[in-house]
Amino acid sequence: MLNALEVVTTVVVGVMVGVEFSVAFVINPILNALPEDSGQLGRAHGGRMLGAVMPVWYITSLVLVGVWAIAGWHHHGAGLVVTAGALLILSVIMSILLLVPINNRSKTWTPENRPADWKQQMNRWDRFHYVRVAVIIAAFALLVAALT
Repeated sequence: MLNALEVVTTVVVGVMVGVEFSVAFVINPILNALPEDSGQLGRAHGGRMLGAVMPVWYITSLVLVGVWAIAGWHHHGAGLVVTAGALLILSVIMSILLLVPINNRSKTWTPENRPADWKQQMNRWDRFHYVRVAVIIAAFALLVAALT
C-alpha cells in the first residue's frame, strides 16, 4: 500500500510541476508575444482557470506528501519526503502571500479596466512564479530520490 501511495504522490506532484513549468516557460512567453491585447486577455483567462484548479492541486499534493511521510516514517527516504513537504508548504505560503493577490487582480482585467502598471504587475508575478517553480521542482526531485 505504501508503494502505491508513493507512486500516486510522485505522479500528482510531478504533473503539477509540469503544469507550473509550462506556464512559466511556454504559455506565458507565448501569451506575451501575442499582438495587442490578446496576451493580457489570455493571461486573465488563464488566471481564472488555473486559479480555480491549482489551489486544490497544491493542497492535495501537500496532503499526499504528509500521508506518505507519516506512513513511511520508519522507511528509507522519510527525511527526503519531510523536506519535500516543507518545500510544498513554502510554495503554498508563497502562493498565498505573493502570487494570489496579483492573480486575483489580474484575472478581472480587460483592456478597458486594467491599471497603467499591469505589465509591471505581470512581470512581478512571473518572477515570483519562477521561484515557486524552482521550489516545487526541488520538492519533486526529493520525492523521486525518496523512491530509490
